[in-house]
Amino acid sequence: MKRLTLGLVAVALLALAATGAEPAEDAPAAAGASPEYALAKKAVDAKDWATAIRLLTQAAVQDDRNPDVQNLLGYAYRNAGRLDEAFTHYREALRLNPRHRGAHEYIGEAFLLVNDLAQAEQHLAALKQICLIPCEEHDDLARAIAAYRGARRN
Repeated sequence: MKRLTLGLVAVALLALAATGAEPAEDAPAAAGASPEYALAKKAVDAKDWATAIRLLTQAAVQDDRNPDVQNLLGYAYRNAGRLDEAFTHYREALRLNPRHRGAHEYIGEAFLLVNDLAQAEQHLAALKQICLIPCEEHDDLARAIAAYRGARRN
């Protein structure tokens, strides 16, 4: 009976690990703890990059250990055309959580903007390792890389 119980626990743990889920990524409330973060997400949805950057910078000061804030800040900077700052925040998100799927996707897409296909492919490979089952971040970056390659051929 003890072996059966241990076996079931092991199977349950493997099933949980196979989801590839990161708690901070799958729990929006964790990142949305500050009102600034919630308002920043609305600004991002509205493509108001300046407001998003201002609010996310405030959120980052309040919670300097949150990779979701750093990732979204990188995204806002990238869309504002400020790639140096975008890379800084994506790298910080990955320092805080090396398995952050969104940060790998977004930094990979940013590398394509600076014509660094090799770096984008490294982040795609990282996502392949992280996503034990298909995940949107891997698929999105793979499509971006394919589009980049197609555009380079033409």
